[in-house]
Amino acid sequence: MIGTVCHRRVLVTLVLVVAVLAGCGAAAAPPAPPGTEPATTPAVCGLWVATGGTPTDEQVRYAAGRYGVVVLNAWETDVARRLRAQDPGITLLVYKDLSSTRGYAEVGLHGGLLPTGVDGATADPAWFATDTAGRRIEWAPYPQHWQMTVWDEGYQRAWTDRVVAEAVRDGWDGVFADNDMSSLRFYSDAVVAGTADAAATDALLRDGLDALVTRAGTALAERGKVLVPNLSEARLFPGRWARHARFGGAMEENFAQYGDDGALTTWQGHQWDEMLAAPPQDLTLLVTATAGRPEARPGAAERAGFAGAALLGGPRTCWTPSTTRDYSRPEWSGYRSLDLGAASGPAVRDGRTGVWTRGFAGGWVALNPTADDAEVPVPDGLRTVDGAQAGGTVTVGSADATVLVRR
Repeated sequence: MIGTVCHRRVLVTLVLVVAVLAGCGAAAAPPAPPGTEPATTPAVCGLWVATGGTPTDEQVRYAAGRYGVVVLNAWETDVARRLRAQDPGITLLVYKDLSSTRGYAEVGLHGGLLPTGVDGATADPAWFATDTAGRRIEWAPYPQHWQMTVWDEGYQRAWTDRVVAEAVRDGWDGVFADNDMSSLRFYSDAVVAGTADAAATDALLRDGLDALVTRAGTALAERGKVLVPNLSEARLFPGRWARHARFGGAMEENFAQYGDDGALTTWQGHQWDEMLAAPPQDLTLLVTATAGRPEARPGAAERAGFAGAALLGGPRTCWTPSTTRDYSRPEWSGYRSLDLGAASGPAVRDGRTGVWTRGFAGGWVALNPTADDAEVPVPDGLRTVDGAQAGGTVTVGSADATVLVRR
């Protein structure tokens, strides 16, 4: 979940692909990032999830040429206009939550522009999900976030009609649809009324979100807009990434995240293959958390995030590291300053070691998603990012990556 987007609530994860949105803290004007210049021909497009507070004038100026995609709260229409004026090619997505409405007072401060598709104050009471005792289901980590009946056709129609009308009226390129969930367990241990157990509750949610994404995505596509859902745990459900990304793309907010075995979960299951097969015009948004979490060795999360995004490659694969949990400032990775240039071929997996590699006109990346270190051959003529000559082989640590350049 990309944080709870509201007057002062948001959560984002970092580095390579997009991660999970979360709670709400006090709003503070985020500092502008350091002035590292973007590469002339970057291998990876930049992503800015700007839902943690109103971007400052300095941040808006800084964004020019650095971010291919920006996600904004619905009420930041003035910021959107300024971003578009300085960078006509930028893609601007409006944040909307698929699965909840909000009950806190601040949600009403923006003239009817909401972080959700339905107004909780006026919604049909039947659209609020209830547990087996008949109580509305509140998300434990996020007070005043109420689970909605995403499987209800009336809710799906209302969500779609309102969101499509707003996206068209306010000139957004599309919708960033948060909380395309696989399970309720991250927010509540409740069992939804009418289901037998937690597994049945989760199946009801997934089926409902399948239908809602299809309805909303189809309606947006008819108006020339994209729908980019923030999917959770797509790797566990074959075909889910491809189905939900078919209306213009999808986001992985836990890109290159560590599993219990020390390996990177993105490369477990079917999701990675579905991401590799995505049409080049679709958006693949990635967030990699690079602070506040354990990693195999210093800097490993950022290296793996960037390298993973580069393996996917293409102008519509956009990645960000994340050093905060509230998406309160634009993020930058020095790896995006490297002029890797155009890819010289597709990403290739070594069947013996499990390491993925890809060559570029100006460099080479190797990603090891496994729990074991691996030695791999290195193409000729490469150096480290610090300028040292690379040898004939390199040991890529477990859950880590190597990035080399031509100089």
